[in-house]
Amino acid sequence: MRGIEMKTLFVDCPTGLAGDMLMAAFLDLGVPKEEIVAPLRQLGLANTFELKIEESNTFSLRGIRVSVDRLESSPPLRRWQDIKKLINGAPWPDSLRRKVSGVFQSLAEAESVVHGCDIDNVHFHEIGAIDSLVDVVTVCAAIEYLNPSQIVCAIPPIGRGTVKTSHGLLPVPAPAVLEIAKEHHIELVGGEGQPNGELTTPTGLALMAVLANKFGQLSSFRVRQVGVGLGHRRLDRPNLLRIYLIDKHIEKASFDSLYSPKWQPLISQEIWIDDSTSEDIALLVDELRLSGAFDVICQSVLMKKGRQGFRIEALVTPEKAPSLRLVWLKNGTTIGLRERSDGRWVLPRRRGFCMTHLGKIFVKQVYRPDGRLSVKPEHDELVRISRETNKTIEEVRHIVSLAFEDFVPNEEWSW
Repeated sequence: MRGIEMKTLFVDCPTGLAGDMLMAAFLDLGVPKEEIVAPLRQLGLANTFELKIEESNTFSLRGIRVSVDRLESSPPLRRWQDIKKLINGAPWPDSLRRKVSGVFQSLAEAESVVHGCDIDNVHFHEIGAIDSLVDVVTVCAAIEYLNPSQIVCAIPPIGRGTVKTSHGLLPVPAPAVLEIAKEHHIELVGGEGQPNGELTTPTGLALMAVLANKFGQLSSFRVRQVGVGLGHRRLDRPNLLRIYLIDKHIEKASFDSLYSPKWQPLISQEIWIDDSTSEDIALLVDELRLSGAFDVICQSVLMKKGRQGFRIEALVTPEKAPSLRLVWLKNGTTIGLRERSDGRWVLPRRRGFCMTHLGKIFVKQVYRPDGRLSVKPEHDELVRISRETNKTIEEVRHIVSLAFEDFVPNEEWSW
């Protein structure tokens, strides 16, 4: 009988997020070096760096430390548009291209805001230096290789004090870190108990902002394997990042049983009225939806004495039915409300996103009774992307359809 593997990666970052530490932890987890280096060779960067991988320790705790030695005597000043051409021209799978593009897009957007310049002309060390190119590509390639069902990242600490950058001495967190955290709604941890200096870098945070499904802790889990990546700075505590491989293998029959359609009891509430204006009806419908109705429909009907009226029906859970009754009677002109028991069979679904060359697009994934997984983009997302890119909704829908296989969930299954 066919089994289904539910595999989770948990990124534990007690001393921050950095690209080289993530790469080292993935190598320690068992990702072959060739798997992460091959995409860099395909970019034509084989002669621009040397990757040094060594087993080392921090406060007597073992792990892998990675160093990127630059071999370019006079490295070019790479702008985002230059890196974009490199990525788009690489003979990579589309899924890897979307991951790498998404991370660099996030970095470029943050720096363009920080410096007040056009995004395509952003040029700075965090995105242009060869070591950041190596960090981003190798971490994305490692995730491609492991193909987890979800990635959860602990809330990253920022450190304290100041950090030396190409722009001078800056307070921690660096402006780009703040911008990425703001844009992706990521919580950060600060405080006096943290080591001096920068713990979470823009590259490290951008990687997790794009690739992780959510930030926080797992309530309970069973660990199959652990990879430990070491940082280069000496702190007052072990400087390490750990990636836990957590997996669960269940039989297909059990999966179908767990995720089969479920019956959901509902209440149908309905009124027929002929003494309200269209504006009044629109307000009532909005209030019903805002108050928790699953769905609200409104139809024109011909009532007694030939008067034009409206039939309005709302579906609501039994728990919310009492509060919705008050909405009907407060915001409508009706003096009576019909109510009857109803219900529906619902399929398991979860929300998430697909990475496309237009950016991150939020979608909903549904598990069908025959085992198929279908994905549908949210209409508001199609409208947003259409307006931002000047493409038709149909064009955007087609682009999203090509990225369905790279669905990334950000919540558990629900009904």
